Amino acid sequence: MRLISTAVATLTVAATLAATAPAFAQDCFSLWVERNTYYKQAGYCFKTERAIRYFGNQGCYIYDESQIQFPPAIWARIQQIRRLERAWGCPV
Repeated sequence: MRLISTAVATLTVAATLAATAPAFAQDCFSLWVERNTYYKQAGYCFKTERAIRYFGNQGCYIYDESQIQFPPAIWARIQQIRRLERAWGCPV
């Protein structure tokens, strides 16, 4: 019986780690891409050379970031990404 409960506990921990692995697998670049993809999809016109080079400004129509109306779930994810970028010391 003890062997079975140890096996179940091990599988539970493994399943939990597997479920959270993508969040830990991200790096600064993938966080930057995800965050800015939301801005691109919203029609934002990028100002930095890096973002313009990666995403382009074709079809953009929002020049002021404060004018973007993100759905609450997207805004929450952007805030989460920003916190991760700060915590990891990612370049801005």
